Amino acid sequence: MAVAQGLKKQTIIKEQTALASLASGSGGQILRRRTSVFTAARDTFESDEIATHHQSTGVAYGLKSVSGKIDGLLSASTYKWLLEGLLEADFAAVTPYAAGIDVTAQAASPQFADASGGFLTAGLKVGHVVRWTGFAGSPGTNNNSKNFLITALTATNMTGVFLDGDAVSADTAGDSVTCTVVGKVAMPPLTGHTNNYYTFEEWYSDLTRSEVFGDCKVSQAAFDLPATGNASVSFDVVGLSRSATGSQVLTTPTAETETGIMTAVNGLLYLNGSALTNVTGCQITISNSAANAGAVIGSNSSPDVSTGRIKVSGSFTALFDSQTIQALFDAETKISLIVVVTVDETDTSDFVAITLGKIALTGDAPDDGEKSLMRTYPFTAELNRDGGSGTSADETIIRIQDSAA
Repeated sequence: MAVAQGLKKQTIIKEQTALASLASGSGGQILRRRTSVFTAARDTFESDEIATHHQSTGVAYGLKSVSGKIDGLLSASTYKWLLEGLLEADFAAVTPYAAGIDVTAQAASPQFADASGGFLTAGLKVGHVVRWTGFAGSPGTNNNSKNFLITALTATNMTGVFLDGDAVSADTAGDSVTCTVVGKVAMPPLTGHTNNYYTFEEWYSDLTRSEVFGDCKVSQAAFDLPATGNASVSFDVVGLSRSATGSQVLTTPTAETETGIMTAVNGLLYLNGSALTNVTGCQITISNSAANAGAVIGSNSSPDVSTGRIKVSGSFTALFDSQTIQALFDAETKISLIVVVTVDETDTSDFVAITLGKIALTGDAPDDGEKSLMRTYPFTAELNRDGGSGTSADETIIRIQDSAA
């Protein structure tokens, strides 16, 4: 008797056109995964009537539901659809800024200066990873086509670091240069929220068997960035139905993405504009509390998946070498957090950048032992009302930039 093997299974996703319109055919995407488990559950109600035979009279079946858990290693572009569903917004490109001949560069802060004062009106933001092109003088050409993280920004001054660790090379104004935000960004909007439903298929090619889970929404994403080892991400999914068939439903899906796996050792974390060099781990969770909308009389399926407000929380651990972070917690100071994770230290490495414009530290937990001492700092994010058009931040709770989206 043949037994299904994990190496033979494919987890496939495809966006639906609407609720109750399950996807089929081509156009799906095979998801990279460490594990993927989808479960079809059923409410049951045991009879509690009292009978002369002193025995249970059975169990009745109630509402059907679906839950899923996808766990994978973090890589660019791979989980684009899942993040779009959770953030209620599509990934979109930022229009490149043709800065012209008024930009100078230097190694010291601010690394780039724009005499025309166009950085903010161009839509550039703190936390964006950008690439400059057009520097022609030597050694200014060293600034071209390299990932640069913006850590502070005004209309005229851009401060930050190259992700490969190189210093900015000095160059005078006069070259016609362009600043481009790499890849695409997604963030919860103030209006015009999307309402995405997905069909997932677990295709067991060795058994020629399929399980299709429909009307699914993403309820949570959890990023885990250890000090050493691979960065990972997991997604929770809520759906309404499962069907089992003997043939593949999401046919000829696109193969898994081939972008590199990211490691937190090749990354940066900035708290309130300052680099944290002693962080030993960081976790970020995004949730919309998606859940089965509940039962209705006359049907064993819920009519929809309901969602709540988008919430972002997390924590980071750091070696205890000063009271700087502790003081921010004691003063109840609202601060910003930028986390960038890359594949490697090359000039144009793929990356994922997460920017939280306003967080509150909610704890300051010490540890002890015969080792270097650490502190754990949990945090909760909120809508950054100080951001918006013409400012250095977005008016949102979280922004995710994906270099290959």
